[in-house]
Amino acid sequence: MSNLAIRVENLGKQYRIGLAPERYKTLRDSIVNIVTWPIQRIRRGLAPSGEDYIDTIWALRDVSFNVEQGQILGVIGRNGAGKSTLLKVLSRVTEPTKGEVEIRGRVGSLLEVGTGFHPELTGRENIYLNGAILGMKRAEIDRKFDEIVDFSGVEKFIDTPVKRYSSGMYLRLAFAVAAHLEPEILVVDEVLAVGDAEFQRKCLGKMSDVAQEGRTVLFVSHDMSAILRLTEEAIVLEKGQLVYRAPTVEAVDYYMISGFSESGERTWDADEIPASAAPFRPIALRVRNSKGSNVDVVRSTEAINLEVEYALDESIQGLRVGLYLMSARGEYVLTTFDTDEPEQYDKFGVRPAGHFISSCTIPADLLNEGRYTVGMNASAFRVKRYFMDERALTFTVDGMGAPGKQWSETRMGLVRPRLKWRIEPIEQ
Repeated sequence: MSNLAIRVENLGKQYRIGLAPERYKTLRDSIVNIVTWPIQRIRRGLAPSGEDYIDTIWALRDVSFNVEQGQILGVIGRNGAGKSTLLKVLSRVTEPTKGEVEIRGRVGSLLEVGTGFHPELTGRENIYLNGAILGMKRAEIDRKFDEIVDFSGVEKFIDTPVKRYSSGMYLRLAFAVAAHLEPEILVVDEVLAVGDAEFQRKCLGKMSDVAQEGRTVLFVSHDMSAILRLTEEAIVLEKGQLVYRAPTVEAVDYYMISGFSESGERTWDADEIPASAAPFRPIALRVRNSKGSNVDVVRSTEAINLEVEYALDESIQGLRVGLYLMSARGEYVLTTFDTDEPEQYDKFGVRPAGHFISSCTIPADLLNEGRYTVGMNASAFRVKRYFMDERALTFTVDGMGAPGKQWSETRMGLVRPRLKWRIEPIEQ
C-alpha cells in the first residue's frame, strides 16, 4: 500500500447539460422558490436516480484503480469515454461528484495547450508561476530554468508575453515546465498531437526518463503506437466506466476490437451524427469481398472493396469522402479520398444533394494477415470537416495462400505484396 502513488475508488463525476441561461429573478420568483423548495426536494427524491435525468450525464462512473510509484499508465478510450475528465479530477482541476481519490506527491499536469499559463505574462514569468503553483521554491525553479528553456526551444521569446506565442510554442513551453519541475506525478492528456514529429519524440523520451527516475506518469493518447512504446500497462474507459485493465498490448487489442461491428458493416443512427455534420449524413460503411458480400474476414489473396454510403441534404462544394486504414496497433497503413484523381476532382467539384455511394478497392496480395481498422472522413479541404469516425469498423485479413506461407514464421510488416523474384546462377 505504501508504494501507491494514486488510489481511485468508486470515482464518479456528473455534469448538468443543456441548461439555458437563467433570467434575472424577481423578488416574487425568489419567494415562490423558497415556498416550493420542500415539494421539489420530495419530487426529486421520488424520481429515478440522477443518471436518468435528461439534464445530467455521468462523465465518470464507479471508476476504481491504483497506480504504483514509478509506473507509466496508459489511459485509452474513444472520444467522450471520460479520459480527460479523469485527468482533470486527478489534477484537482475539478472536484468529483462521488468517490475517493488519494494522491501521494505533487502533480504536474498538461491537460491542454497552455493550461495554467497567464497570457499577459512572459514565458519566464509563467515558468515561475507554474513552479509556485506546484509548491516549488524559487531556488528549485532557478536550478531547472535553463534546462526548461533549452528543452522548449523558445529561448528567443522567453521574455515575450505568451499570448503572442504560436500554439506549438505554447505547447513546447508548457510541456517543458510540467516535465522539468520535478512533480512526483505527471499527467499528460492528448496534447502532443499539436507538436511536430521531432518534438513529439523529445516528449516521449522525456516521459520515459521521468518514469525511470521513479516518478509516475498517466498518459492519455489516441496514438496507439505511442501508448505501446511508452507504457507497460493501460486502462480502457468506455462511456465513463473502466472496462478493462491489462498489459498494454492486451489493452490495445481489446480497445481496437471492442465495440466495432463484426458483420463487415457499420451503420450510423441519427443520434450518432452531430448537428455540425449537416448537410452530410453518413449511412453505412461496408467491407465487401470479391463476390460483393459484407464480410468480417477476407483473404489476403482477394481484393477488398470498401464502400461508403451517405446522403447530402444540400449541395456541397469541394466535398471529399475519405478512408483511413490502420493496423490493430493504430499504425496508419494508407489514406485515400474519392476525389484523389484529377478527373473525379473536376467532375465532383460541387456535389449535389442526393444519395451516394463512394467505393474503392484494395488490390489482392497487398495487406499482411492481421486485424485492421477503417476510419471514415468527409470534409472540404481547409474549409470544414463535416464528419469523422476514426475507428468505424474492423476486419481481419486471413493470410491463407499468401507468399511465404510454407514457413510458420510471423511475417513482419503491414503489407505482404507478392513480389516477383529472380534467382540467377552465375557461372564461374
